[in-house]
Amino acid sequence: MMNASNTPLLPNFVAGQWVNGQGTGALLTDPVTGAALVRVSSAGLDLPAAFAFARDDGGAALRALTYGERAALLKKVGEVLAANRDAYYDIATANSGTVKTDSAIDIDGALYTLGQYARWGAALGEARVLLDGEPVALAKDGAFQSQHLLRPTRGVALFINAFNFPAWGLWEKAAPALLSGVPVIIKPATATAWLTQRMVADVVNAGVLPAGALSVICGSSAGLLDQLGPFDVLSFTGSAETAAVIRSHPNVVRHSVRVNIEADSLNAAALLPGADDDALQCFAREVAREMTVKSGQKCTAIRRAFVPAERFEAAAQAIAAQLAKATVGNPRGEGVRMGALVNREQFDNVLAGLETLSAHAEVLLDGRAAPWVDADPAIAACLGPTLLGCHTPEATDANAVVHQVEVFGPAATLLAYRDEAHLLALVRKGEGSLVCSLYSHDAAALAATAAELADAHGRIHIVTPAVAKLHSGHGNVMPQSLHGGPGRAGGGEELGGLRALGFYHRRSALQAAPEVLAALGATARI
Repeated sequence: MMNASNTPLLPNFVAGQWVNGQGTGALLTDPVTGAALVRVSSAGLDLPAAFAFARDDGGAALRALTYGERAALLKKVGEVLAANRDAYYDIATANSGTVKTDSAIDIDGALYTLGQYARWGAALGEARVLLDGEPVALAKDGAFQSQHLLRPTRGVALFINAFNFPAWGLWEKAAPALLSGVPVIIKPATATAWLTQRMVADVVNAGVLPAGALSVICGSSAGLLDQLGPFDVLSFTGSAETAAVIRSHPNVVRHSVRVNIEADSLNAAALLPGADDDALQCFAREVAREMTVKSGQKCTAIRRAFVPAERFEAAAQAIAAQLAKATVGNPRGEGVRMGALVNREQFDNVLAGLETLSAHAEVLLDGRAAPWVDADPAIAACLGPTLLGCHTPEATDANAVVHQVEVFGPAATLLAYRDEAHLLALVRKGEGSLVCSLYSHDAAALAATAAELADAHGRIHIVTPAVAKLHSGHGNVMPQSLHGGPGRAGGGEELGGLRALGFYHRRSALQAAPEVLAALGATARI
């Protein structure tokens, strides 16, 4: 095991140069072996200079380019990252404890998202101005008109990210920001900052982006919000508690900083009344997959699984049969399908959450007793999947805790409901979620239920047996679709194709004669 005192310190990249933070910093470790990996520190950085350089140098250089030219930069970034893909997998295994298929969701998902925005941006061509809608007449015969347009904000995009997606979490935000012409400062979660820092380092060293377009600060976030100004934007992924602190920060309030929040969410999956056995199997496979992929450490993972009361036992058995395939342990081990939680702190948090839920629901399958492959129980942060349940609608009604407490790990609760109206009411007890998935063979029932629940979710994922092998997955965030959700989920929106550019632009209405509007030059309408 590496001695912590000899562990290398990862530098930060700010104001166009690599800078080491002061002090010993925070130690990043292997969540399976406990080995020290790297250290990170942001102490002592000149944050005002870092933000000013990004705004002034990075922003000006990006805005000087067309949308098509910025899209070409994204393509080059993707090529650099693809060339170093193997190194990223090694870092993910060591620092996140993920098996290869789970690492792919993060790393290859990042590459795919970058590629999509490069293609969508290329279609904008030589445009320097984006038009929002058609011109509207303000005078007789259209002699005086109003045209809404979008222009990139002249600030910086600060990203404060979560630990579970150090690769995708960076690039799903950075791709639309850079395409918009807005420089990026990324503050990854400390526990898994190594992969984010390495990706930024590879892009910086390749010289494919203008100076100041991309910066990375690893370690404490202290002082970052103090640097934000009226034209900056802030995107945060993490807990609702931290989100509340960010929203109420005096500098954010004083400057009306535009903020996007993606917070924790009690996402639901529902087998609809009358669903056939094939739909039940689709439901069971997806619940089990969301419990085990990345050890359940996904903001979109299924936490509440609803079934008609008469199908409860069949659903529980089907889910358990799927979970029996999940071999847990060292991700380097032969046949291991589920790796570790991110660290022992998260391991302890999950155990505490399971204790809370198990006091209100029956433990149907206890992952805390599952054997581990090639992992020391005294050191590793491994944990098998735990399925809890409330067998009757009455038990479900009495269980308020399951709609309030999220265990951010390999856990879900199976809940019985009476009828369609009861199901809709129960799902809404989550008070807003990122995603809800619905399962049935009945297209009309699925469409009606989806429409009824759409206002409470950023995404409704609908699965029929016909798409069992085709659908993208309840928890997979695709760049073509919106990611975010109302209420408890944070109220934010990301991705959704070119809709994502709206967060990084300012909308303005030009009121003028048609000939003035025609003189705007190269434009694209979105």
